[in-house]
Amino acid sequence: MSTSLVAASATIADNTKVGEFCIIGNNARIGDGCVIGHHVVIHDDVVIGDNVRIDDHTVIGKLPMRAANSAVTKDQQLPPTEIGRNCIIGANVIVYRGCSIGEKVLIADLSTVRENVSVGDFTIVGRGVAIENFCTVGRYVKLETNVYLTAYSEVEDRCFIAPCVATSNDNYIGRTEERFKHFKGVIMRKGARIGVNATLLPGVEIGADALVAAGALVTKDVPAKKIVAGVPAKVFRDVPSEQWLENQGWQE
Repeated sequence: MSTSLVAASATIADNTKVGEFCIIGNNARIGDGCVIGHHVVIHDDVVIGDNVRIDDHTVIGKLPMRAANSAVTKDQQLPPTEIGRNCIIGANVIVYRGCSIGEKVLIADLSTVRENVSVGDFTIVGRGVAIENFCTVGRYVKLETNVYLTAYSEVEDRCFIAPCVATSNDNYIGRTEERFKHFKGVIMRKGARIGVNATLLPGVEIGADALVAAGALVTKDVPAKKIVAGVPAKVFRDVPSEQWLENQGWQE
């Protein structure tokens, strides 16, 4: 006898395997050929495409929490979480309600993807990555281990963010009412790359095909196709043309 609890209104397509001690909520829909690990929780209304793998102890469609003094999280009605076809979602991952995950996305173990977030096709979200609310992540993006993407950020297609990169959205660091007028995440234009342990301050824009060196502190916008380095980061030289995204021969 199955030890999993599946709501009567949930739909599970043929050839899908559900592990032990899972909970599948009301009106959840799981596509064909999926593999659901043990102790997985799939909340109400979640839509999961065909051939999706979800590993042990992962939670899909979690409702957001709101602290009494939260400056960003608001009470709201959120659409159901949607997971595209052929995705792989690791163990101990939390994907909140109001998320849209494209096709062939990998979300590695211990990652968190907040509400009001979209992640494009073929993107890799590395181990321990945190994507905060109101973020947009494009197609073919790589977020390496322990990246922190602050709320209200935008990452366009083909960007690369190395391990332990940190971003921020509040220049007032939680003090004075003035901060509420200026919350702004970071923007990374198409093909931009960020080196390991770099820090991006609120509102900065990294231009298309720009490169931020490891350990840099980015305090102002970075021009397209330029390399910046240092604390604070300054223009070092041009990105070599053979490294430009347009010269890689990749299909979009």
